[in-house]
Amino acid sequence: MRIEDALALAEELNLDLVEVGPNQNPPVCRLLDYGRFRYRQSKKDKEARKAARGASQQREVRMSPGISENDINSKIRTVKGLLDEGAKVRVAVTFRGRQQAHPEIAMRVLRKVAEGVKDFAKLERAPTMEGRALAIMLAPDKTQQQSQQSKKSEEPAAAAQGADASGQNGAD
Repeated sequence: MRIEDALALAEELNLDLVEVGPNQNPPVCRLLDYGRFRYRQSKKDKEARKAARGASQQREVRMSPGISENDINSKIRTVKGLLDEGAKVRVAVTFRGRQQAHPEIAMRVLRKVAEGVKDFAKLERAPTMEGRALAIMLAPDKTQQQSQQSKKSEEPAAAAQGADASGQNGAD
């Protein structure tokens, strides 16, 4: 189509003539509402940035040095859930008053948490004092998560094969 004809058609339909393939022979153009196209493109870009920001999200779990064993186990479950979502987790033990004189208690708490999630996470930053808190940074361990997911997908298949082999498929 000639350029003049395409421009006339675009004017008639109240649309814009936009060149989408300038390197092709002949160049490729489309009739579209350019304002709407830019709006949709900006929405897509915002969503992409939002998704990228969410993937590298950092979360925090706080504890005190005098935390009980059951509460530590509860916090470990919380940390595992956050790691499964793909977030990095900062585990902090916050000191109050004279507790700061005994950082070895906080180190024991952090060691228990690190041991509890060693299958799911890798230690990204060693324990450091940050103000009134002793903190570690845990990142999801991709290799461990992939191997656990493959084991989970194999278990139902193996169970189904075992049931068929034993003759318990319900067709008696």
